[in-house]
Amino acid sequence: MDMNKTIRVLGLSICLLVSAHTSLAKELLDKVAVVVDQGVILESEITDLVESVKANALAQGQTLPSERALRTQATERLILESLQAQMAERMGIQVSDPQLDQTIERIAQGEGATTAQLRQELSTQGIPYEVYREQIRKELITGEVRRANVRRRVYVSPREIETLVEMIEQQGNAQAEYRLGHILVGIAGDAGEDEVNAARARADKIIELLNTGSDFAKMAIGSSSGAEALDGGDMGWKNINSMPTLFAEAVQSKKKDELVGPIRSGAGFHILKVIDARGVEVVEVEEVNARHILVAPSIILSDAKAEQMLIDFRTQLIDGTADFAELAKEHSEDPGSALRGGELGWSDPNVFDPTFKDALMALDTGEYSQPVKSQFGWHLIQLIDKRVEDATEKRKEERAYQLIFNRKFQEETDTWLREMRNQAYIEVLDS
Repeated sequence: MDMNKTIRVLGLSICLLVSAHTSLAKELLDKVAVVVDQGVILESEITDLVESVKANALAQGQTLPSERALRTQATERLILESLQAQMAERMGIQVSDPQLDQTIERIAQGEGATTAQLRQELSTQGIPYEVYREQIRKELITGEVRRANVRRRVYVSPREIETLVEMIEQQGNAQAEYRLGHILVGIAGDAGEDEVNAARARADKIIELLNTGSDFAKMAIGSSSGAEALDGGDMGWKNINSMPTLFAEAVQSKKKDELVGPIRSGAGFHILKVIDARGVEVVEVEEVNARHILVAPSIILSDAKAEQMLIDFRTQLIDGTADFAELAKEHSEDPGSALRGGELGWSDPNVFDPTFKDALMALDTGEYSQPVKSQFGWHLIQLIDKRVEDATEKRKEERAYQLIFNRKFQEETDTWLREMRNQAYIEVLDS
């Protein structure tokens, strides 16, 4: 069983988190390196992240920039992680142990393995299971913080959907996907002409170096202000319609290994590399029809009581002493479905909250779930039916919406992170 890829994707820093507690030399370095609002970043955290990037680069045969450039990038990533963690605490966002265990079980299942086999693989790589669990918990919390703060900033108009549907129908390459490398030479929002010109010159120099054989990943780690810098600038696979508009227009028809840019945006100058490109086969889509009862914890209804209420409802439904539709109309706090007896209608399961979706897709037709907790509260779910649907006009519109939403969500996430960082109190202490 090979789960190396999964483990790498879920946190490059996991391996090195262990070393902070196993070396006296590390303990001597464990001092406050950066003050971030109400939190701090320790010297050992920066060192560990730098070392993890080095280890990953060594495993992949990549070359790296200077120690100073690595430290700067690592510090920036940890600052953003700290700010998001502090916001999660203020918002009261938590991931319970049962939720965490379910997520890890799904990760293992995605690799065709059991949780026990995943633990064994982690042990083989020298990663304590508890360290791995906490890294996954941290990533789940960060995801919830981003969704809660960025989703409301995204608006997709009917006209945008209509335009994209027309474009998808007209374009022969609408299904094209690109794996992009990204380097951002950032500029401040209030930068003057001289600063902009200097940034443009740096971007041109990077292009020149790349065209003469310099390693893209090394340049990204050493020079990029983008969120993917420590990953060698790798943005992963993106559909042509889900990537930022500037990028989509620039990379269309470009071939593997081609460089694009510099492209100017409000954030600075972007340099792209087409790492790879591929088409996507058209497939039939499985849709589900389900219904649910949503109970949200409140000041007068504790989390435990909300869960117990749904446990009681489930027992009554199985015993035949209650009717799902009536319970939903009386108790569900989802106004969009309560009046319909909790019914959500035929939908692509991917539109649902990830936790809700996973619980729903595990059900057989007619089956009731155990109470499931999402960002909205506790759900009792029943799967009514499943079907496989060919592409229809409705499906095209839904796909167009999701593509636009995903692009805008990523753009707004980057903006939100920059705003949060600019507004924060950050003090880098002398090394």
